[in-house]
Amino acid sequence: MPRATQISAPISRETKDLLERQAKATGVKKGFLIESALRYHLRALQELPADALVPARVVLTRKSFEQVVERLRSPGEPTKQLRDLMRGDRD
Repeated sequence: MPRATQISAPISRETKDLLERQAKATGVKKGFLIESALRYHLRALQELPADALVPARVVLTRKSFEQVVERLRSPGEPTKQLRDLMRGDRD
């Protein structure tokens, strides 16, 4: 097995808490969990088109946030295509 290299990176308290809870729940060591997650993410970045990846965090301007809120309050009627899809109808 190749020799391990240690890295240091600041992370949020919330991320640290999530990491510790996941490690405790699964019995997996934190270093293994971090390396697995990082490899998974880096491989996805290499193999998937950029628009296929959903960012972990979305930053909105005040105006775009208000537009999202408005759409959630008034979603409009579903299209025929969406209703067919949800029913499982095929062409």
